[in-house]
This record gives sequence, C-alpha cells and structure tokens, in this order.
Amino acid sequence: MFGKRSLDQESRAPAPPPAPAAGAAIATRPKRMEQPLETAEPTETAAPTRAAGPKPTAALQQLKTAQASVAAPEATQIVREQSDYYHATKSTIYNALLNTIDLSQLAQLNLKEAGEEIRDIVAELVAIKNVSMSVAEQEHLVQDIINDVLGYGPLEPLLGRDDIADIMVNGAQRVFIEVGGKVQLTNVRFRDNAQLMNICQRIVSQVGRRVDESSPICDARLPDGSRVNVIAPPLALDGPTLTIRKFKKDKLTMKNLVEYSSISAEGARVLGVIGASRCNVLISGGTGSGKTTLLNTLTAFIDPTERVITCEDAAELQLQQPHVVRLETRPANLEGQGAIHMRDLVKNCLRMRPERIIVGEVRGPEAFDLLQAMNTGHDGSMGTLHANSPREAISRMESMITMGGFGLPSKTIREMIVGSIDVIVQAARLRDGSRRITHITEVLGLEGEVVITQDLFVYEITGEDANGMVIGKHRSTGIARPRFWDRARYYGLERELADALDGSEDR
Repeated sequence: MFGKRSLDQESRAPAPPPAPAAGAAIATRPKRMEQPLETAEPTETAAPTRAAGPKPTAALQQLKTAQASVAAPEATQIVREQSDYYHATKSTIYNALLNTIDLSQLAQLNLKEAGEEIRDIVAELVAIKNVSMSVAEQEHLVQDIINDVLGYGPLEPLLGRDDIADIMVNGAQRVFIEVGGKVQLTNVRFRDNAQLMNICQRIVSQVGRRVDESSPICDARLPDGSRVNVIAPPLALDGPTLTIRKFKKDKLTMKNLVEYSSISAEGARVLGVIGASRCNVLISGGTGSGKTTLLNTLTAFIDPTERVITCEDAAELQLQQPHVVRLETRPANLEGQGAIHMRDLVKNCLRMRPERIIVGEVRGPEAFDLLQAMNTGHDGSMGTLHANSPREAISRMESMITMGGFGLPSKTIREMIVGSIDVIVQAARLRDGSRRITHITEVLGLEGEVVITQDLFVYEITGEDANGMVIGKHRSTGIARPRFWDRARYYGLERELADALDGSEDR
C-alpha cells in the first residue's frame, strides 16, 4: 500500500513535547476566544469526550471540491486559538507521515482514495505517539494534515467560506481576511515560511507559472477563478506575501446589485440597455471597488449569438455566453524570453473575427489597441481601468497611450477616446466598505481640446447611520435623451430606455 513503512519504527521518531499534566490540562489547553475576530457569533462549544473514531465520510465529502479544496468548518473553528503543543504535534505527525508514505504512489490515487489513506495513517501515528488531545482537536489535526498534503494547507477553511472577499497572508504568522468590507486578523498561521512558499508554488504551478528568487512576482488564479498575487523574498522582507481575491460561488447578477443598493432599479435598467445595445463601455474604479464583478454582470446582456473574446492577465471573467474565447497573457521564461503581453493579445483579437472584445484590465499601451478596436467595427467592447472618477479615467487613457510611445498629439488622442468610448461606469468602495456605482457617464464629444461628458446617474451621500454605515441614494440627472438613444432605437430598446429614465425622474 504505496510503500508504507512500519509504524513501529516511526514510533521511535522524536515525540511531540510532553503533554501537560492532568492537573494542568485545563490551564494549558487551547482557549476558545470569547470574541472571535472573524465573527461575533457564539463561540464553539466543547466537544464531547466520548470515545468516537474519526469521521472519514464527512472528510472525504469535503475532499471532493475542485483541486483538493476542502469545505470550510464553522467560522469559529477558523479562529480557534491553537497552542504551541498543537503546532508541535502537528509538525511531528506531518514529518512522520512523509517518512511513512510514498508520495509518488500517492499522486497516482484519486482524491478520495488519497484522503482515506492519509486519514488512516495519521490516525495510527496519533495513537502510537500517545497524543494528548480531545476528539475534536484530533479531528482538526487530521483535517489540517490532509489539507497540507492534498490542498492549500491552513488556507483551506478560508477558501471554503463564501463571505470572505480577500485573503491576505503577510508571512507565515500573519493572515488577514476581509469580511463585509472590513479587514480582520485571524489566528490562522503556517508552520514556517517554507510551508507558505510551497503552497504559493503549488497554486501558481497549476496555471503553468512559477515563483522563486529569480521570478519573485507572480499573478495566477485558483481553479474557481479567484485572483492570486504572490511576491516572494528577497522582495518581500517578512516572508512570502500571498493575496487572494476570492470570487463568490454564486455569480452576482444585476438584480443582486440592486438588492445590495449598489445601483438603483432604474440605473440597472439603463445599464442593461447599454450592454444590450452594444455601447462601448469603460468601467472605472479603485482597487477592490467591484470593477470585475460589474463587468461580469454587464456581460450578461450580451446576445448569446455574438462571438466574444476576452483578454486578461489572469483569467477572472466568468461569461455565460456559449461563444466565448478566453485569452491570457504569459510571463517570460527562465531565459527572459517568450513573454506574451496584453497588447499582443488585443492585436491578435482583431484577426479572430470578434464581435466584442473585452479587456479585463487596461494598464498600459494596450489602451491604444482597445480604442482602435472600438472604433473599427467592434461595437460593444468593454474594459476596466483604475481611476477615481470618469474624468480621471479619460486622463488615464490618454496617459497610457502617451507612455506607449506613439507620438500622437494630445488632441488626436482625445478625438480617438471620444470616437471610441460611449459610456463610463464608475464604481467606488465607500468608507464603510460598501460598494456603489457612483456615476453612469456619457462621453459626448470634444470642444476645442476638452472632452465633454454628461452624467446620467450619480450617487449622492446624505450621511451615515448610528453604525457608521453610509446613507445615500442614486439620483438621475434628468437627461431624458442620452447620446446613445439612436443606438438603443436601432436595437429596439428605446422604450425600455425611456421607461427607465422616466421612472428615475419620478423618484
């Protein structure tokens, strides 16, 4: 059974630190936090002390998730306070496990069989070494070791929770999460920086990338599309730094955005007309403002018969149309060659008979190629960029084209922007952590060298409640006939647009 050695020999391996005496067990046993950092719900109750074996059925069910992801335990378990004895015992059992099994044969088993095998061996090792733990703690220990071998180690419980938006690992001992727009410190930690680095390499290798001293910065993604960034020593001074932007399992729709008050019902109808009538859209916003989520919701209005091509640094978009081609950039190899940049992908799109081109994030000279595509028959193209207002988004587009070395006059660049972009949608993350669509802005034209815009909808902050949550409302500016009216009429959507604008005025 894949090279398992005698466990009696393993019993001579260094044992974990001696367990506390019976009289001191209560004082030294891991304490439950009175106020968990990640949740205000009541803390976990003590596990029963009856002799009960491990529950392989539940564990193996957890192992069925994609790429060895394990379903999360309760939120209070994530922040349980683990003693040094627990971590030392886990390290000892883990090392003994690696000396007991043949990893090459383990890799040939499917996920379910591998989980069963590891669970059986760990249970034997725990019995041999006389580990002094409760049944619940032994179950946590077994699950943690399975996560270390088959999954993403201490990150597994966090990845399984749908209420977490971001996971930020600052070295082996500091793990932060974002819940409800607020950043919180957890008690999750890694054995050391070596374990954290191994998990980072495991993540990036799944998409054919690498991270090491020669290539210490890497963008990747998890199997569910969650965005991953890794920066390793020597650039990260306090150990490997891992940042994961998680995506919800249930994809958000425009209806969900209305329910969350990110946009009004009338504004959502206008956005639907904009998406369906093939307006060229630029989504602007700061980091974490929801640009990619908004782009995903807008693509839901694309006709299923259209051929859509997406270009991204790390594939995040989750389009539901049947005819989608997804392209992703590629970093250079060890020799510094073979890199494929965003601009290469956008230029190649024009040879692939696209009807819409969607650029995940515009960061550099590819802005010029995107504008060219928008202005040469690929109506309905979309992209995102970092900016704090629609006016600033236009300035950033101009700056990125200028930095590309094209040598064009400013007026020419602005004429390209005006002729290409129809609507700018501004997303923002407010001080209370909530996300709002603050502007739906049309690009009208050029007067002299000044780009003229007009707002269709704006979000006005009126105050905050007793809990510090921002209070505001979306307001129509009263524009009854936007510039893209003729385009909406061409697609038979002028009545829908008129009803949305009339309804917003009544409010």
